[in-house]
Amino acid sequence: MTVLVTIGDFSRMSHLSIKALRHYHDVGLLEPAQVDRSSGYRLYDANQVATAQVIRRFRDLGMPVEEVRAMLAASDVETRNKVIIGHLERMESQLEETRSTVSSLRAMLEVPRLPKPVEFRTVPSLSVLAVESVIEMDDFTDWWGRAFTQLHEAVRHNGAVRSGPDGALYSAELFELDRGQVVAYVPVAAPTAARFVNDDQVRLLDLPAVELAIMVHEGSYDDLDQTYGQLGTAVAERGIGVPGPIREHYLVSPFHTDDTEAHRTEVCWPVFQTT
Repeated sequence: MTVLVTIGDFSRMSHLSIKALRHYHDVGLLEPAQVDRSSGYRLYDANQVATAQVIRRFRDLGMPVEEVRAMLAASDVETRNKVIIGHLERMESQLEETRSTVSSLRAMLEVPRLPKPVEFRTVPSLSVLAVESVIEMDDFTDWWGRAFTQLHEAVRHNGAVRSGPDGALYSAELFELDRGQVVAYVPVAAPTAARFVNDDQVRLLDLPAVELAIMVHEGSYDDLDQTYGQLGTAVAERGIGVPGPIREHYLVSPFHTDDTEAHRTEVCWPVFQTT
């Protein structure tokens, strides 16, 4: 038997506010059983309470309305579970990021960082296989992983001989505007470069020689900004900074080990001649 209730009663039964119920009606997520044409009053079927309570729980978990709609509209259990598992995996990733941020902040408060040594180095011109793109800062992690996966496959498939560690160039705009040019690269020996066949993503570039101030970052990338801060301060104190992209050299990266504490990255700031 159909039992119709007012939106107020349905709100109390489902623990969804009237404002939320109106919004879910407007976006087609949870439509009333009836809407009075003259008054516009919404009436709900009591049998909709269970659906409303499911919606509330998934919204409390941060699931976007579009995904809740897809889950409710799923024609089979496998499709429904796929939507739910995808959201749970994103939540787990966000939880891990939160834990890393909390750990990093705690370390900053409890363990003062000692100044790191700065090395000044002339890096000669390099022949590199590169993937370059203008990206949003929010997309950086996914782009970085894809770019180096493509580069490593290109090195293997073309028989290229490495001449140094993975590296990347980061434009000033990426930091200042959260959107800018990034070049991920693998240095290769010049004789092997001629055997490389371009594809849509990977291409051969020649990077010019450059003078760099270098500081080594050890451990998680969550604390990488602290090394940037120390290195940038050292360069500013000497008044030797010049325009140009920041470089990173990945001596030990996620492609070498899953142990984040073992990661080693050279952060390289462009400077004028230091000798």
